[in-house]
Amino acid sequence: MKYDRIDARILEIVQKNNRLTTEVIGDMAGLSATACQRRLKTLRSEGIIEGDVSIVSPKAVGRPIGMFVLVSLERERADIIDRFKKAIKSSPQIVNGFYVTGDADFVLYVTARSMEDYEQFTQRFFYEIPDIKGVKTMVIMDRVKVGFAIPIEAPSEDR
Repeated sequence: MKYDRIDARILEIVQKNNRLTTEVIGDMAGLSATACQRRLKTLRSEGIIEGDVSIVSPKAVGRPIGMFVLVSLERERADIIDRFKKAIKSSPQIVNGFYVTGDADFVLYVTARSMEDYEQFTQRFFYEIPDIKGVKTMVIMDRVKVGFAIPIEAPSEDR
């Protein structure tokens, strides 16, 4: 889907605060509330806006330990990759999972209540999947920047 400069402005606004009313967003983007609501609906239905979420502090909800986990699979076969993707999606401890190129096949962001909790998770999750060749864990020392905002470039007029 193509988007225009007004859509780009709406995307910038809602990435910073998606709790604003359509009246406020429309005002900031130079639209009526109704026109803004229509555009937001289109941006969502076209998949440009994938979801509206609140960013929750892991520490505040008792999950202060965060790790990036690099996972290498034995073989890169479609069925093995698909099976591992399904396992990632079904595990609530895995906040984000990415299929990547490079030294690992997947990078996971995992939260835990404690290191003991993470150890139990690894035994349940990684040790029961026979297709895993290696796992490397990096413990997060400090969350320097957290968010989901994507830089939005307004399209040129000739688009």
